[in-house]
Amino acid sequence: MGVIAKQSIRGTIVTYLGIAVGVVTTFFVLTRFLTTEEIGLARVLIDAATLFVGLAQLGTGASIIRFYPYFKDEKEDHGFFFWAIMVPFLGFLVFALVFWLCHAPLSAWFGDKSPLFVDYYYFVLPLAFFMLYQSICETTCNVLMHIVVPRGVRELLVRVGLLVLYLLYARRILSLDGLVIGICLNYGIAALVNAVYFFSLKRISLRPDWAFLKANKPLVIRYLTYTGFLIISALTSVLAPTLSSFFVTAKMGLDSTGIFAIATYMAVMVSIPNRSVSAIASPQLARAIKEQNREECSFLVRQVTRNMLLIGGMILLAIWINIDLIFHILPNGATFASAKSVVLILGVSQLVLATFSICMNTLNYSRYYAFSLLFALVLTGSALLLNNYLIPRYGMDGAALSNLLSYGAYYLMGIAAVAVLCRIRIVDRQWWYILGLLIAVFALNELWLRFIPSFGIWADSLLRSAVLLGGGCVIAYAAKLSPEINDQIVQWRNKP
Repeated sequence: MGVIAKQSIRGTIVTYLGIAVGVVTTFFVLTRFLTTEEIGLARVLIDAATLFVGLAQLGTGASIIRFYPYFKDEKEDHGFFFWAIMVPFLGFLVFALVFWLCHAPLSAWFGDKSPLFVDYYYFVLPLAFFMLYQSICETTCNVLMHIVVPRGVRELLVRVGLLVLYLLYARRILSLDGLVIGICLNYGIAALVNAVYFFSLKRISLRPDWAFLKANKPLVIRYLTYTGFLIISALTSVLAPTLSSFFVTAKMGLDSTGIFAIATYMAVMVSIPNRSVSAIASPQLARAIKEQNREECSFLVRQVTRNMLLIGGMILLAIWINIDLIFHILPNGATFASAKSVVLILGVSQLVLATFSICMNTLNYSRYYAFSLLFALVLTGSALLLNNYLIPRYGMDGAALSNLLSYGAYYLMGIAAVAVLCRIRIVDRQWWYILGLLIAVFALNELWLRFIPSFGIWADSLLRSAVLLGGGCVIAYAAKLSPEINDQIVQWRNKP
């Protein structure tokens, strides 16, 4: 795995240090010192800013990864990073105007159940601006094959900053206004640190190379076409991940949003490793597609899907096996335990995302990227319909189920397109063995709960974790279901 393995492992270590901070923040500070309404407010503000960022990027995130190999040569980048920074700024201005114009209708939609969000509506703008450039600077670092520091900023610096802010609010040193302002400034510091690190990596020119653009007009046309397509695609695809949160907020109120947010935080842990792997594998994949190296593309895709299924699946099982203990430990856990089934449904959805997001990257970087728009339309349309239908009937379970069903359909179409159009083999025999192992461990856990008497919540959770999870990991290692993980374990064991 080479560079991918080293950078991914380092990035994952940083990410899980951030998770440790996030666990303390989410499960022992938020649930103890903030009301469910206040948790919901923080969640929906960040979700709204995330949606704004997805739109304002104007497709730049994927364009940076796909087209950097075409601009880069041995000596310079031909002003590529000028466009990487300027295009999102223009997008921010456009969507800031749209956001201002939408104030009245959105206030009417949220006002009945969630008036507190309406009070802080305009704080989304500075928060989105800082998150936008934190993301852009992180992506530019990714294409330069440096993911650890930006990952540390995202997963550690931001989380530690949020922890401090929540503790200050808990001590009433900060008012609610101060907390929201502090969240915005926290992301501003993160964006600044990423920008400073990016400019320290190499000599970066922010002067557009007009001569290079004139000499490569077909490349410019391809870039504009691709980016224009992604702008349209973003209008649909970035809505889907945040729709459930918005629908819960509008139809059930910020109290329910807060409970749903805690369940989401748990489920998102399943896809955390994919962030580091995707960040370093995507540029490699874009280069291989540019060079029309189908064998390398297939190898990368199979490698990522196999490892993400194994790692993400084991994390999901660890959460589910210990879910009752988690809610037992959680301050005010009885309030949040109503979302137990939500955690499982969203966890499966995150496992699908972690496993197959590399397939959608493959499609986006290929000449068949236009199909992504069709799939994004299906994703967003199905998410809108399912949320609107299921949430009034099944509450938070309906929101989680709509997420799983819409993403399931989205990735099924993406997998079919990559297999048929790009002629890339996505999974191998080991992938199916891993899936069988995960299903077997899940089934054994359910049988254990049904037929073996409980020895107490602590003893029961620890015993099942040791036997089922430990046994599953031993089987995966002995059967060499992931040669890459086995190699890393051997290297670690052989270190002096």
